[in-house]
Amino acid sequence: MLRLATASYDCCSIDRVDEASGNKVSRQTVLCGSQNIVLHGKVIVQSDAIIRGDLASVRTGRYCIISKNVVIRPPFKKFSKGIAFFPLQMGDHVFVGERAVVNAAVVGSYVYIGKNAVIGRRCILKDCSYIEDGAVVPPETVIPSFTRFSGNPAVCVEDLPECTQDLMLDFTKDYYQHFLPAKI
Repeated sequence: MLRLATASYDCCSIDRVDEASGNKVSRQTVLCGSQNIVLHGKVIVQSDAIIRGDLASVRTGRYCIISKNVVIRPPFKKFSKGIAFFPLQMGDHVFVGERAVVNAAVVGSYVYIGKNAVIGRRCILKDCSYIEDGAVVPPETVIPSFTRFSGNPAVCVEDLPECTQDLMLDFTKDYYQHFLPAKI
C-alpha cells in the first residue's frame, strides 16, 4: 500500500516568489551557482536547503517540493585526471523529505524521497518510485518504476499500485496549494 507522509505545511520565510512561475524559495536556502539552477514552476524550496548548481546544472520539473535541510548535489565520477560532475535532472511532482541528500543523475516524475534518505551518486530513480525514510540507496543503483525501496543498503520491499502517479500528483499539488509562507 502506498503511504504518503502527512503533509505538514510548515511555515518558513519565503524571500523570493516568482509570480510568473509560482516558485517559492526560502531566504535561508543556499543556491550555489544559481545561473545553473532551473526550477520549472510551482516549486517550493524550504529553509536551509542547499542546491549545488556550481558543480553542474540542476533542473527540476513542476510541483517539486524540496523540504528543509535537503542537499541536492549533481553526481560526479572520478577519473585518473580528476573529477567530473554531471547534470542532475528531476522530473515533475517530486517530493524530497527533510534532511535527505540527493546525488542522483536522474530523478523521474512522481517520485517520493523520504526524510533522511540518501541517494547515492549517479543513481537513476525511475517514474513512480518511493524511497522510504532513512533509506540509503547505493551509488549507481537503478530504482525501477512502481517500486518501494527501504533499508541500508536500500532494497526493493514491494511493488506500488498503478495509481501511484495520481497519488503523487494529488499530494504535491495539495502541498503547494496549502503551503503558507511565514509572515516576517
